Amino acid sequence: MTPASTQRYARVLSIAGSDSGGGAGIQADLKTFAALGCYGMTAITALTAQNTLGVSGIHGVPPDFLKAQIQAVVEDIGVDAVKLGMLHAPEVVEVVAWAIDRYQLKNVVLDPVMVATSGDRLIAAETVQVLVRELFPRALVVTPNLDEAALLIGRPIGGIEALDAAADGLLALGAKGVLLKGGHLPGDEVVDVLLQANGERTRLASRRIASRNLHGTGCTLSSAIAAHLALGAALPEAVEQARAYVLGAMAAGADVKVGAGHGPLNHGFAPVPTHRLPS
Repeated sequence: MTPASTQRYARVLSIAGSDSGGGAGIQADLKTFAALGCYGMTAITALTAQNTLGVSGIHGVPPDFLKAQIQAVVEDIGVDAVKLGMLHAPEVVEVVAWAIDRYQLKNVVLDPVMVATSGDRLIAAETVQVLVRELFPRALVVTPNLDEAALLIGRPIGGIEALDAAADGLLALGAKGVLLKGGHLPGDEVVDVLLQANGERTRLASRRIASRNLHGTGCTLSSAIAAHLALGAALPEAVEQARAYVLGAMAAGADVKVGAGHGPLNHGFAPVPTHRLPS
């Protein structure tokens, strides 16, 4: 039997905001990490007063304390992959960029959280430019939805036929890889586009799942990608496996009522034991 001292867990750090309603943000990330057999950790960027109806308040964490959280986790436990979520201010973005460089963090998945499902704006306008400049080149993949992508490239994305050009525009902003999510487009099929810096382009399509419970879908997808990267998957495989997990969580939670608005996915629909890896 292998001694415990020679094993470790697959470790994933979420640097993101807290959703008091439990459906998105670090709460969704931790549920996803656990369901996929990873050890989850957090560095909280902001607290939100939030439920299924929307966001009623945001309280930012001081950048120095965010830095202290990251240092505490990385220097003791270590990190195999990172999910970046709500980064609401330029100083917060700069701390994250510092940490990626200082600790040579790998497998960074950037979900550029700008607008909640409810329509609430979650990021200051002046932060967008800093986010693109500092984090797009440092992330392995960026995972915007259509609204976020349109804001980033400065033009609307009118249909499935416009996804490829939009992904090209996002890659031109300095990203190493882009997963452009097409879920906000109408139709019975959801099409996402994965574009990597080497020119490899993959279209991923699935039948739309009818559900009111879609809160936290983007957070869950990006954290699932990070989890599979931590487990050793290459990016295309991690994206495919993460999409499959999200579709399963959506289907499993579609008929459940949580709150009066947009409820969460069923993150725990098929949990697996925490994976052990060689240390």
